[in-house]
Amino acid sequence: MTLLALCAALAAGCGGGGSDGSDDDQPFAPAATVTSEPTEASRLAVSPGLPELATKNTTRVASADTAAIAAGVALAVHPSATAETRPAAVSLVDTSNWRAAISAAQLVGAGVRAPVLFTSGTQLPEVTRSALARLRPSGVAGLRGAQVIRIATPAGAAGLSETVVEGARPAALAAAIDSLHSRATGRIGEGVVVASLDEPALAMPAAGWAAKSGDPVLWTGRDELPRETVAAIRRRDDPSIAVLGSKEAIGRAVMRRLEALGDVERIAGADAVAGAIAFARFRRGSFGWGVTDPGHGLVIASPARPAAAAAAAPLSAAGSYGPLLLSSGDDVPAALREYLLDIRPGYESDPVRGV
Repeated sequence: MTLLALCAALAAGCGGGGSDGSDDDQPFAPAATVTSEPTEASRLAVSPGLPELATKNTTRVASADTAAIAAGVALAVHPSATAETRPAAVSLVDTSNWRAAISAAQLVGAGVRAPVLFTSGTQLPEVTRSALARLRPSGVAGLRGAQVIRIATPAGAAGLSETVVEGARPAALAAAIDSLHSRATGRIGEGVVVASLDEPALAMPAAGWAAKSGDPVLWTGRDELPRETVAAIRRRDDPSIAVLGSKEAIGRAVMRRLEALGDVERIAGADAVAGAIAFARFRRGSFGWGVTDPGHGLVIASPARPAAAAAAAPLSAAGSYGPLLLSSGDDVPAALREYLLDIRPGYESDPVRGV
């Protein structure tokens, strides 16, 4: 249905193989968490973090509301029942600002531990308020105890200490987020992901990697590389740069400028689904997922709502973390099906184990 395609957001996270080698810890098929058909956002407002459906290998978090997905995922990863399971902070981003949300995924993982929650204009949605009350962030020491990182949004959280990140345009905001990450963690990594300002589906997989690695997601036009992106790359001594998108999305002139700044790899496919798979397979040294064999978690989302990539990002940074893949509609795209079959674990004696 057209309405369903426009309203539903898929976001998924899944567990991979365990560490002790037992049968129970080795899934028969690639684990995947999927959010699919829309449900009432109020369900997550009442019980954020509860999965819509859970089997041994698959967890579904479903809602038509990206803010509800973000709240559910944040509380699933940070249940906050003890001090150790609380996040250090949360990032607040307007739900309409998908570029800021994807760049904010850099702050999700170790060092900052700030899952993304969403605002709406000047307001905090009830589902975000509820999640904040449960998460009770402890504060980021490197950011003077900030509990909230407010990113290009006027909506704040009363009673919590905050730091504000602003930028006149997406490239400037992404560079500012990268600087904040360095301040919080005391380090500057060598990896960089450059994504298209105009192709949200191509950019979405960057969110999962940013959450896992702490590498920034920086922005470019097709024919012009913003000066803020150049400056952020030049902060690195020996940058490795992954460019997400074909020459139609990011042109040769931009590639030449990037090649003058560091070691560059263009990662692209026939479409956004294939591009996400190519990024999942990619690895150069310690840079990239390199998921070409069984035993990995996977996160699957719909390209219909690009901000859902940031909502799902904590699933790529915790537990059996894995890359973000894309799917939409009722059928699994052929390229994704082939990839899942390619990395599916085999079996020796029990073909139904894990179903």
